[in-house]
Amino acid sequence: EPQGVQAAKEYWARGGGTAPAGAEPSCIEAIAHVYGRQAVVISVDPRRVWVTDPGSAGAHEAACVCEPQGARGPSGERYCWYECTIKGGREGSDLDVLQLTRACEALGAGEILLNSIDADGQNSGFDVALVGMVKGVVSIPVIASSGAGKPEHFSDVFEKTNVEAALAAGIFHREEVAISQVKDHLREKALPYRP
Repeated sequence: EPQGVQAAKEYWARGGGTAPAGAEPSCIEAIAHVYGRQAVVISVDPRRVWVTDPGSAGAHEAACVCEPQGARGPSGERYCWYECTIKGGREGSDLDVLQLTRACEALGAGEILLNSIDADGQNSGFDVALVGMVKGVVSIPVIASSGAGKPEHFSDVFEKTNVEAALAAGIFHREEVAISQVKDHLREKALPYRP
């Protein structure tokens, strides 16, 4: 199990709070203590778990959204919660994205790299429901990742959430979109970008 997921599970198992005196600190706490929060970036890989209604998500009800990106579940479900995955998205952790990100911030993480298993490679835009939900519960910077397919997807995620940054890789590597096109679009929208 990845150390961030393990640290978050231990954090919630003890009712929140840092490691008790005498206990070995989590990797997040140890790195933040030595190098500072800014050195701890947590990469989160959530995927949608479809449910009939928020109440059927149990302990994950707070992490439910309705029809993210206009999507519905395989049986027409309108609601989903976001489960954090491990092993490249092949296994679930039974932690939702809010549980993981809140715990990691409390333990000393300085930034969240927020991926989306469902949006990755789809070129249909960032999962703004996911990004907005995470930005609503943490105060540290969040980088939106997964789903960008055109320059407008960047302005969309910035305008609809309070995310600090957004990234893409595939569309640039495959030369579907030029980096200059994204920068030009953000300039036209009066949104900040790195020159």
